Amino acid sequence: MTTPAQGRTAAEDALRLGLICGVGAYAIWGFLPVYLKQLSFASPWEVVAHRIVWSVPFGALLLTTRKQWPEVRAALAAPRVLALLGLASLFIAANWTLYVWAVANGQVLAASLGYYINPLMFIAAGVVVLREKLNRLQIAAIALAAAGVLTLTIGAGVFPVVSVALAFLFTGYGYVRKTTPVGAMPGLFLETCLLSPFAAFYLFWLWRQGGLAFGAHGAGADALLIFAGPVTVVPLVLFAMAARRLKMTTVGFLQYIAPTGQLLLGLYYGETFTLYHAVCFGLIWTALLMISIDAVRRNRAEKLARCGAGVLPVGRTDETAASRAASESPKSS
Repeated sequence: MTTPAQGRTAAEDALRLGLICGVGAYAIWGFLPVYLKQLSFASPWEVVAHRIVWSVPFGALLLTTRKQWPEVRAALAAPRVLALLGLASLFIAANWTLYVWAVANGQVLAASLGYYINPLMFIAAGVVVLREKLNRLQIAAIALAAAGVLTLTIGAGVFPVVSVALAFLFTGYGYVRKTTPVGAMPGLFLETCLLSPFAAFYLFWLWRQGGLAFGAHGAGADALLIFAGPVTVVPLVLFAMAARRLKMTTVGFLQYIAPTGQLLLGLYYGETFTLYHAVCFGLIWTALLMISIDAVRRNRAEKLARCGAGVLPVGRTDETAASRAASESPKSS
């Protein structure tokens, strides 16, 4: 029989592990540019191809360890699920390619801005695609974000194409995955399986043309390219573990670690940061703070409603919702 003290200890251990996994996942995504900078000897397209190809065997290993092959088989038996994963794979491949290109071309700050914009674009897409209604705080947040992008566009004289495109591609990916009944790791495995024939053919074509970086720069360089698989898969697994143990609002706050890390790296690499960039980022940070406050309020209201209905005991994490967040929000970096 489990005593109340033991129950609290187990809950605290789960929370601690969830936080460690969550911070670990977002830290990896946030400092991914450091790793990608080491791959400058290969083109962004070859890097993405290796990322796809080497994710397949590493993903298979993790699926075996986590005993998730039944989920993969179930997805393979559902044509609609495979079709949705095929569409999702196009979004994520485009997102990865643009992100690697941005890092290789000194646009880490642009990538950071894109992932700050992303939560706000999710809300906007909910209105356009799902006909969801916004409250006043959400409307004000989106208006502030739009003002930030407009400020940067007018001040710098160039529309932040990379930032908006990254946010758009991942929003598309997220909404496709939202309607796809498959977990994060099985889904990613099938997406990379669908993409791997094209990635492998591209690598073979590069080799025939004499332009393949793999095998031309020593064992260390080859190891870095192979490591693209674990770098892609491991943070997603950590994220899934965190989302099962943490409240959705906690996961929501943790997601800002990644673009903040990218922002700091962009500054470290000496990328241009003007007054207009400062105003743009400031407006978007304010917008994110507003929607975070709104999310906390709604989470508390929903929890009180569930407690009042006798659905969820006070103090217990809503693991179902958190697990759903893990499958709906696999990261893009």
